[in-house]
Amino acid sequence: MTGPNRFLDDMAKLMTNAMGVAQGARTEAETAMRSWMDRWLADRDFVTREEFDAVRAMALKAREENEALKARIAALETAARG
Repeated sequence: MTGPNRFLDDMAKLMTNAMGVAQGARTEAETAMRSWMDRWLADRDFVTREEFDAVRAMALKAREENEALKARIAALETAARG
């Protein structure tokens, strides 16, 4: 009666090995895809979040300074007329 049990053991080992191979192929495919995406994104000259935030902060500061200068010019023009 070791025949059917041996067959089932062999099938279980075969399936375990097949799952291991499939997992390895999946990992390799994910690594290749991630590498390809990194190269593709690098070629597109996208900015990082940190770069974007830094430029945004500079633009906000420039806008505030511009508003302050407008107010100062308006005050000077009013003083010059009056």
